[in-house]
Parts: sequence; structure tokens; C-alpha cells
Amino acid sequence: MNELALKYGCNPNQPEAKIRMKDGSDLPITVLNGRPGYINLLDALNSWQLVKELKEATGLPAAASFNHVSPAGAAVAVPMSDVLKKIYFVDDKPLSSLATAYARARGADRMSSYGDFAALSDVCDKETAALINREVSDGVIAPGYTEEALAILKAKRKGSYTVLQIDPSYVPAPVESKDVFGITFEQHRNDAKITAELLTNLVTENKEIPDEARRDLIVSLITLKYTQSNSVCYAKDGQAIGVGAGQQSRVHCTRLAGNKADNWFLRQNPKVLSLPFRPGIRRADRDNAIDVYISNEYMDLLADGIWENTFTEKPAVFTKEEKAAWLSQLTGVSLGSDAFFPFGDNIERAHKSGVSYIAQPGGSVRDDNVIATCDKYGIAMAFTGVRLFHH
Repeated sequence: MNELALKYGCNPNQPEAKIRMKDGSDLPITVLNGRPGYINLLDALNSWQLVKELKEATGLPAAASFNHVSPAGAAVAVPMSDVLKKIYFVDDKPLSSLATAYARARGADRMSSYGDFAALSDVCDKETAALINREVSDGVIAPGYTEEALAILKAKRKGSYTVLQIDPSYVPAPVESKDVFGITFEQHRNDAKITAELLTNLVTENKEIPDEARRDLIVSLITLKYTQSNSVCYAKDGQAIGVGAGQQSRVHCTRLAGNKADNWFLRQNPKVLSLPFRPGIRRADRDNAIDVYISNEYMDLLADGIWENTFTEKPAVFTKEEKAAWLSQLTGVSLGSDAFFPFGDNIERAHKSGVSYIAQPGGSVRDDNVIATCDKYGIAMAFTGVRLFHH
């Protein structure tokens, strides 16, 4: 099959929609269940490239959670602590390596992953399918599925859940094109390889990047390759922990992603882990409650007559001072940027979220200011020489 008709395009008022192979060859994807939409397929094809490249670069099973053509999370299969299992709400399930990668990708920013499209680098097993089954999600793409996994996924959303299988050997043509306002754009597709070799040009006084941080920088850069620009990505422990996508100002990307990284760490605080939720609370309501609780708008959740809807007893406020003390313990974070940092203010903000290692293309007229700011905090920074804009 070289063509697939879709329900509609980006919006319901765009009824004529389909995907097709221009050369008449068969599509590299097969719909095993459901009916994918236009945006679903954009998410699926971008996220598949991301996890495929993560697997190639690290040798580890990889997963991604995409929403509106940018990743909410991406990860490789690094074993999790009991605390991470708890904040990702997977401490009650057996975890394969692939399920571990998926739990990390889906769990890092649960608010942004709501209603996502998932991608898996390896054949989906029953453990991973069981995790996907209980999340609000539009679909999944993988190179294959075990019989048990496929049965679980086909039953999701009353049988309408989208399940896509992609040919892992498929290689697209080197030149890609798209139409904008009736005008066709063509370019060589971005086939830049993200490897540890990009991290050898260390321009700071600190020139030590340990192996785990190199892995995390690679995770960050590959994530950025498939994130709407401008973008930055904080990573730690084999996963993205904060993605700032699609901002016109780079420092706003750095702040947005840094706030997400902070929230990821705040969720690990014992005060958050012990929140007394009412039995039977829905997963989305619990996620929303945690997000509000750790924010400055906590009284929207804790006001009398409101907290009773969520908790069995009123939680104590997570104070500004308590949060600052907890966040001061976050260190060893890696940060990637899809283009150069133009000013040292990005580094100042990154430092507040525990960044110790940075990879960025370099090439700003203010590189000296950025390097000096890194040196101020002992941050090791590599200039990759590779820009990763994605639109």
C-alpha cells in the first residue's frame, strides 16, 4: 500500500488528507489497529526517528513520548531507583528494559505527555504494553509487537487505539520536500549523526565529562534534533527531564525547560511522595494536583472546600524555602541546545537547575561571555559545531 487516507488534516475543516509515497513504493508503516490522524502520523514518524537514533547511539532500548510534533520525554533503558519508579507510578509493575525506557519517557513530564503518541525502538513486549494501556495516549509506533502486547493494545480505548508497525530497515530518500502556500521547499534531510565525537571540543576550563554525562548529552542532542526550534533539553540519568520547545527566544527555552527539570526533581521530595490522595483518584487528576502543589499557585489546590476533593487530609504547604533547599541538591544535569547560546544569561539559568555539562554548536559573537559564565560555575562545555534546527 503506497497511500493511506486520513480522517482530516491538522483540523476538521481540512477534510482532504492522506499520506503517500511519491515514488509509488509501499509505505513503510502498517496500521495494525485504529485510525491514525494527520498529527498522529507527524508525531509517529518524528518520534520513531528519535528512538531509532537513540538506540543506535547508545546501544540501549529507547522510547519517546510526543505531543504536537515535539517530544515531552525521551529516554533509554537505564535502571530506575525506587523513588523514580514511584514518581512515574510504575512501582507496582514488572519492568522489562523497554518498559523502563518507556516509563522514563512518559514519566518525566506527565503533564505534557497527556494524550501523547509513543515510540519504541524495539519490539513491544507485554510489560511495555501494560504501562501504555493505563495512560491517556493516542497511539504507539514500534518495529513490532509480541502477540500478548498487541492483544493488550488492540483492546485499549474500546478497540480504537492506534497501533503502527514500521519497517526498521526503511531509509528515506536523501532529499525531502514540503509545500507551503503552494510553494515547494526542498532540502537534504538532516542526517547528521549524533555521537560522542561531537563532545571532544571542550572550550571551558573544566574539560572533564564523565561517561554517564556524555550519554545524557547524546540523549539531549538527539531529542533536540526532533524538537521544534528554538529548543533546549535538560537530561539526567539517561532521559530528558525538561524540554523547552518552539520559543522565539533561547533564554525563554532555557527557562521553560529548566522549570520542567525543577518540577521533575521536586516530585521526588518526600513531602510530594507522601501526599495523601483519596482512593480511586484518576491518574490525570493526581498529575494535575502534584503540578499545582509544587507550583506557586498551591492555594488553588489547598484552599478549604477544595483540598477535600483530592486528599484524605489537608497537606502542609511545600514552602518556597523548602523547595529551594531541595533544588540545591540537584547536580550533574546535562544540557543541550539546538543552536548557540547568545548570552551568559542562559548559563546562569541552567546553573540554577543543577547543570554541570553543556553541549551546544558554538559560533556566537558572545561565545567568550558564555564560556566565562560556565567557568564561573565549573561547568564543562563542548562546542559541537552542529546546529539542529527543526521546523
